[in-house]
Amino acid sequence: MNLESIKTANTKYIGKEIEYFREISSTHTYAKQIALQEKHSGKMIIAEIQTNGIGTKGRLWYTGESKNIALTIILKPECKISSLEGLTVKIAECMQKAIQELYQCQLTIKEPNDLMLNGKKICGILTEINTISEKINYLLISLGFNVNEVVFSKETEEIATSLKKEYGKDFVREDIIKKFIENLEKEIEL
Repeated sequence: MNLESIKTANTKYIGKEIEYFREISSTHTYAKQIALQEKHSGKMIIAEIQTNGIGTKGRLWYTGESKNIALTIILKPECKISSLEGLTVKIAECMQKAIQELYQCQLTIKEPNDLMLNGKKICGILTEINTISEKINYLLISLGFNVNEVVFSKETEEIATSLKKEYGKDFVREDIIKKFIENLEKEIEL
């Protein structure tokens, strides 16, 4: 993963600081452990492999080595919690727009937190907000996106897909991350 390429994204906050792991249990779990210590908004945790990635309803999210995107963004928004209503769908729309802009490929949103391609899941989104009363301590945005994976487990081969599986070519993960965080920073209040 070329972290320097990601840092060139046209953003003010998101992705300027990146913590990278070749292997980690879960980017989301790790981000949750350090989020209160972070002073600034926009730090990204990126991993090549997650051994215990968190999916919807506590399910495991598989991340194949150097093939997919597994990341968590730590944000410190200075807004009322009510302004974050519908946030997960906005995040999905940012990724949907990124893939459309980069590859003219149309993903569909399966609310509240999945992106689909040709009827199969390609991306899952997990958001978590930590608050005290109306004050937001932190917001975590975690994303698992199947980019270049072609081998899926027996449990998921009928319901999951990737860009490479659908189009038969490799895609640049860094380009997807950059376009996504550019869209995200424009869309949500920091």
